[in-house]
Amino acid sequence: MRPTQMMLGGGGGAPLGKHNHFLGGWGNFGGMKQKGIISYGISPNRQNPLAGTAHDAVFNTFRRFSAQFLYWAPSLVAGYYIMNWAVERNHYLNSKAGRAEFAGQEE
Repeated sequence: MRPTQMMLGGGGGAPLGKHNHFLGGWGNFGGMKQKGIISYGISPNRQNPLAGTAHDAVFNTFRRFSAQFLYWAPSLVAGYYIMNWAVERNHYLNSKAGRAEFAGQEE
């Protein structure tokens, strides 16, 4: 079994490819000319790369926000109510009434 022959793409003295056909230089590989391929272009000054970005940004942001809202909103609401309860409890415990209620207890 012999190793595969390299198909190099450069130089006039390069070895021939698999089917005794020189592949050609880089970007110009040998082969039949392509037919039936149509490409269209537009001048760079006629393009509008930001067409519809404001509209798409608003609606895409709403779509993504509404899809993720139920994942983080409950924990945010729970955290708010827990912090609110803790602050109110701290104010009560440091008030005159709270000190009077828990005066006999030492930590």
